[in-house]
Formats: sequence, C-alpha cells, structure tokens
Amino acid sequence: MSTVDELFAIDTLLQPEEQQVRDAVRGFATRRLRPHLAEWFESGTFPARELAPEMAALGLFGMHLDGYGCAGLSATAYGLACQELEAADSGARSMVSVQGSLAMTAIHRYGTDEQKREWLPRMAAGDVLGCFALTEPDYGSNPAGMRTRAVRDGNDWVLSGSKMWITNGTVADIAVVWARTEEGIAGFLLPTDTPGFAAREMRHKLSLRASLTAELDLDEVRLPGDARLPDARGLAGPLGCLSEARFGIVFGALGAARDCIACAIDYTCSREVFDKPLAGYQLTQAKLADMAVALGTGQLLALHLARLKERGELRPEQVSAGKLNNTRAALAIARECRTLLGANGITLDYPVLRHANNLESVLTYEGTAEVHQLVIGQALTGSSAFR
Repeated sequence: MSTVDELFAIDTLLQPEEQQVRDAVRGFATRRLRPHLAEWFESGTFPARELAPEMAALGLFGMHLDGYGCAGLSATAYGLACQELEAADSGARSMVSVQGSLAMTAIHRYGTDEQKREWLPRMAAGDVLGCFALTEPDYGSNPAGMRTRAVRDGNDWVLSGSKMWITNGTVADIAVVWARTEEGIAGFLLPTDTPGFAAREMRHKLSLRASLTAELDLDEVRLPGDARLPDARGLAGPLGCLSEARFGIVFGALGAARDCIACAIDYTCSREVFDKPLAGYQLTQAKLADMAVALGTGQLLALHLARLKERGELRPEQVSAGKLNNTRAALAIARECRTLLGANGITLDYPVLRHANNLESVLTYEGTAEVHQLVIGQALTGSSAFR
C-alpha cells in the first residue's frame, strides 16, 4: 500500500536536511506526544513547560530565524516540522507557532539589539516561553479597532485593556502586547510577573483542548520606555508576524489531514463489513482516493509557497490562498474520515474527531476563511471589500 507522500513522490521534492528535520520531529511526536494526546484532550491540559526543553533541543523554537541561538533552517524545514506536530495535535503546533512565528518573530523583526539579546536566546532554548497578545474580546478580524491602550507617563508606558484567545498566555514569561498609542498601534514586551498583569485560563473549549488558552487583563501595567518594540509601526507590525504563523498553518493543517487518512486506511482495511474488509468496497475507495488527491494537492501547494518564501518572493495573498485551501481541505478530510470509522470515529480511541474539532479553530484563527477570501479578492480585483 502507498502513502499519500508516496503517491505524489513528495520526498523527491525535499532536500536531505529537510527530510531529516521532518523525521526527527515525527519521532518526537510519536514518542512524546501521541501516547498522551487523548488524555490531554479529554482533560483540557498540555504540559508546555515539561515539553519545552525537548522541543528546543530539536530547534523548533524560532527555527526559521537566524542568530541568537535560533536554528536558521529553511521555510520548507519549518513547514514540515509544523506538519509533523499537527499530525499529532494542532495544540502542539500552536504552541511552537506562537513561540517562534509570533512572539520570537516580533522581537527578531522589530526589537532593538538589546531586546533580541535579552530574550531570543532564552526563548530558543525553551527557558522562556512567550505569547502574542493581539486579539481582544470584541476585536478579532478587525484588530485595528483594539481598545487596549498604552499611555506615556514620564519615561514609562502604562498599559490598560484586555486580550482574549491568547495561546500560551498562562505559561508565558514574556508577552508581546499590541496596544493603541497616540502615534498608532505599537508593540510592547511585557514580562508576565509585572504588577497589574493577570492571565486566566479559558476553559469549556470543544476545540484545541490540548492547548493552553488565556484571557489577559492589563490593569495599569507600568513598563519602562525601552519595553516598546521600536521598529513595529502601526498594524503592519502584528500582521507581519501573523503572516509568518499562517505559513506554518498551510503545512500544519495537512498534518492533521494526513493522520486522519492514515487512520481511516488502517481502520477500513481491518474492519469487516458483510464478510469482507470495509476497504474493499468501491464507496470506501472512492472516498479515500478523493481525500488523498486533496491532501497531495495541498502538499504541493505548501511546498511551492515554501520555495517562494525561501527566494523572498512570497506575498501575503499567496499565504492567504494556502491557508484558505489547506484548512478547508483538511477539515473536509477529517469529517469524511470520521464517517468511515462509524461510531468508533467519535471516540478518543481514534484521532479523527479530535483533529476535526481542532481544525474548526485552525480554520478561523489567524484570519478566518472569509477574511482570506477577501484578501485574495482584493488581490484579484484591486478593490477592498472589508468595509
């Protein structure tokens, strides 16, 4: 039997180093994540602190960044790492994505040399965890409307407001907080032990349960003047970081889809219905074939976008096209695989509904499907339809 990677000869498109990264992360996920995922999902927990040193040893934190202890690997290698993490669970990929593509990228891209030296080596080593505080209770798709404010008081800044749906928020040592100032939106580095900062775990989730999600409160949090990220000017600052994270999702969502297909193939080959394996029926094979083609097409798109990124040619609307296509395809695959497992598909004995539930979040965070449709529409027509 062929895997989808073999069907599309994916390995022929990868460099040896990229395959080594993929295999190393796959081994870590098999050894350290998969045996516990059902328990973590059911209990709504994730041992971020415990896993951080091992993830760091693999170079997963800020792996696409250069210097300051970061691995400096290719966009393709980073994408493949995201795919292997999300093949285990979207929560694991989210943790790495927030640490590296959001928090560390913000510091690496917009920070001073002193800020980079202070935070990035420790974050790359997993000694310091970060979060990225942009979304607010009333402002998700429209971050320009944020109410969190930073006001000058002498040489200091005083921040007040609230943030919501913040991954890693309850375990972060440093928060990259975006706030409105008199000059426009700005980014700040906020150590989470600063007086006035509070993080509350958000519970009762039906998706991304093996992930730590927080609501943040900022009650007149006082920061020194040098806490500001000087090169982050306006909304382009956080949006630039989000584009990095979305790129990881283009690959990551396919990992969840691939895991669902592998589970469905294994299940249907061993499950007997009317005295022969379920995999031996035409309807089953038609479903598997269609899903394999959708997954393979998404993988080819992801690899193409990665090569564009490595040449410095990747545009935001292309990232939007990748996220829109691949998250839609992954969610459809997860749902279809659930049908092949019948009633067994709704249990945590199998990963498919866990993946499907997670992908409901992946479809909408870091830009909903509708937002990405409008980004693509604007690129095609030259006319903005956001307002």
